[in-house]
Amino acid sequence: MIVLDNVSFRYSNDTAWVLKNNSLRIDQGEYIAILGQNGAGKSTLVRLLNGLLRPTQGNVYINGMNTSNSSVAELAREVGLVFQNPDHQLFAQTVRDELQFSVKTLEWSAEKQNNAIKETLTQLDLTLFSDRSPFKLSGGEKRRTSIGTIWVRDPSILILDEPTTGQDAVQKRNLASLLSRLQTYGKTIFLVTHDIEFTIKHCPRVIILKEGQIIGDGPTMKVFSNQRIMSEACLFPPQIIRLIWKLQETHPNLSMPNNPQEFTQSIENFLKNQ
Repeated sequence: MIVLDNVSFRYSNDTAWVLKNNSLRIDQGEYIAILGQNGAGKSTLVRLLNGLLRPTQGNVYINGMNTSNSSVAELAREVGLVFQNPDHQLFAQTVRDELQFSVKTLEWSAEKQNNAIKETLTQLDLTLFSDRSPFKLSGGEKRRTSIGTIWVRDPSILILDEPTTGQDAVQKRNLASLLSRLQTYGKTIFLVTHDIEFTIKHCPRVIILKEGQIIGDGPTMKVFSNQRIMSEACLFPPQIIRLIWKLQETHPNLSMPNNPQEFTQSIENFLKNQ
């Protein structure tokens, strides 16, 4: 569980606030995206979650631990961050070596380390690549390997920074399938992203930041269909939302679906009644 209790942050007393008076609760097992323009405070928020930064005011709790009283090492056992560019996270000779390096600092027995590596290779479909150099893998395979270096440590919270950047449509589908599968293990999946279309298809909950403050938080369709929030955040609504809005101009009784899965049924019902 992640709890932000009236959290504000600035880098020094003579600089502007980067985050201002934010409160938030994320329960275990949620799948969430956080969006906002550059400079909205997304990266700072992530650094507060993994302990690289500490709040100037307020408190951040990760599974009951106050980050201000916890070491980065302690928080790293609970929160795993996957970099935007896999090449910035990978360095070892083989995929197996990458995972081995990630767990060797943990106080685990050799047997537990080997089991964790084996399970991670299986869960992320990396077994066939375990003895290959990560730098000779495809973009999608590198992405899975970078996730694996964090996943192997068994964190309860997995944060991915701009995971769809540079990914084509096939790679995005594969990533979506992978994250959906990983969520079945009870982990909290947290995406920092600009990809609105990916978010509306796959993330049940969205958080919108503007100038360091949360201005939207809730079910993705509900937040994205709020014209005030989207306008304030300078975000362009996804195609599904724009289509419903257009139809509502002449058919105000047409309701907004609760999720993309209901969208097709809503349109079918609309056409039948014409």
